[in-house]
Amino acid sequence: MVGWNTNGRTDMGKRILFWTAVAALCASVGLAGGCRKKSDKPRVALIMKSLANEFFKTMEDGARAHQKAHAAEYDILCNGIRDEQDVAGQIDLVQQMIAQKVDAIVIAPADSKALVRFCKQAMDADIVVVNIDNKLDADTLKEQGVEIPFVGPNNRKGARMAAEHLAKKLKKGDKVAIVEGMPGAFNGIQRKLGFEDAMKAAGMVIATSQSGRWETDLADKVVAGMIQEHQDLKAVLCANDSMALGAVAALKSAGKLDQVLVIGYDNISAVQQLMKEGKILCTIDQHADQIAVEGIKYARQILKEKVAPADQETPVHLITAADVK
Repeated sequence: MVGWNTNGRTDMGKRILFWTAVAALCASVGLAGGCRKKSDKPRVALIMKSLANEFFKTMEDGARAHQKAHAAEYDILCNGIRDEQDVAGQIDLVQQMIAQKVDAIVIAPADSKALVRFCKQAMDADIVVVNIDNKLDADTLKEQGVEIPFVGPNNRKGARMAAEHLAKKLKKGDKVAIVEGMPGAFNGIQRKLGFEDAMKAAGMVIATSQSGRWETDLADKVVAGMIQEHQDLKAVLCANDSMALGAVAALKSAGKLDQVLVIGYDNISAVQQLMKEGKILCTIDQHADQIAVEGIKYARQILKEKVAPADQETPVHLITAADVK
């Protein structure tokens, strides 16, 4: 988290100044510290969110497997932050990659607005930037005067698919709750909208909607409060699987696990097991291992062919217990 010191300056501000100075030094000497000259083989930096989240570990594994299969064609640097709220840490990583003069950055931004400025800095340093997973904010991109291609899923579509499956298990007028992702994150906003689309179309009542900030422990507390306030909830719709795990824990503690349905989003292994046990109804697979690969492939295409950047949609699929081996 960003903290204030006695002078009223932020840690984030200090980090920005530090990495700006490092970048300037690298530009002048080209060889100091971690600042390496570009080689004939392009270097692609994959910057993700928290590697403590299985989704992003799967993303990293997919990227490394692709690079291993194409080792003669490019090198890869994989980085992640300590948790999905560590925006300042992710800004640090972008600054480091600028200083190291990588050829391309493929980024799943922790914040859809805050990272735009620093992606622009990378582009100004002649680095190709491709946005994956969580789409950068369109208005902020426009303000900065940049276009950054997005390679990733239609999150609203995926969330709607899961919620439509849930609706088949409910009846009109049933009360449901939504556990949202990080405030301001584009993918979280889109998933909430997708849940709302399906629930409103089916005539359900959305009794409450609160943020679990993508985290299991916080979602546990949030859902505990929801079911205390709304005793007649029939379902909890979670914007990612980590929060679905928290929802299951809260329902189990309250003795309501067999009364309230839970859905998630991401298809992590822990949720697959809970689907087999009947504790989670469904999730959405957006193929984490392939999202990064598609972003890397597109970044390399831009480097090689100088193609005009354009968004590319990747697939999403509904996963139920019947799909789990």
